[in-house]
Amino acid sequence: MDASGLPLLDRRIADCRACPRLVSWREEVARTKRAAFADWTYWGRPVPGFGPADARLLIVGLAPAAHGGNRTGRMFTGDRSGDVLYEALYDVGLASQPTAVHAHDGLELYGVRVTSPVHCAPPANKPTPEERDTCRPWLVQELRLLRPTLRAVVVLGAFGWQAALPAFAEAGWSVPRPRPAFSHGARFHLDGLELFGCFHVSQRNTFTGRLTPTMLRDVLRTAGRAAELPTRGGQEADASPGD
Repeated sequence: MDASGLPLLDRRIADCRACPRLVSWREEVARTKRAAFADWTYWGRPVPGFGPADARLLIVGLAPAAHGGNRTGRMFTGDRSGDVLYEALYDVGLASQPTAVHAHDGLELYGVRVTSPVHCAPPANKPTPEERDTCRPWLVQELRLLRPTLRAVVVLGAFGWQAALPAFAEAGWSVPRPRPAFSHGARFHLDGLELFGCFHVSQRNTFTGRLTPTMLRDVLRTAGRAAELPTRGGQEADASPGD
């Protein structure tokens, strides 16, 4: 398997109907819509990964948002979490622009790919363990295709961490037992791969100050450097409440 297979993998993911609850929910949301997006034709399908096939840094989230990726068809695009993530990637020099509005807005990621362990928007943003495990083979295949170039991974949140570690093991990396525990700022070495933990860019975390822009930029910048990607900036003062 090589990186040329990623476009095919993305197409196969977008056609998946393996989880009846998720299929029903994502399609119901696409039909009923949100009033603010009444004129949109929602994607309403599984959302594949986004970014170059030769990425050196992978960011692993949780699942698409019902009115974000499920609407736009691109990871972390069109919702508040994506606003925070892509602005931070732009700030450290890993994205071409700080905003992600729709799938054809010109956004490019530099050496970075964004994916998730669950590719369908789940009710209440909470996929079940069974849905997580059913979706895992897609992440395993993606990791295998990225392996020739992949040097670092940032996992957003404990759910993503718990889903990603078994996928790394199935994709051929040696994951220690007991498995490393999630924490913000955690860093572990897996067979030539640097694995980083970061609080999720959810509104709950960013609005309360649990995850500040500086905290996110610091993790992304450190991971980018571990992946040998050019980044910009350094430690910044952050006046966000809650620090």
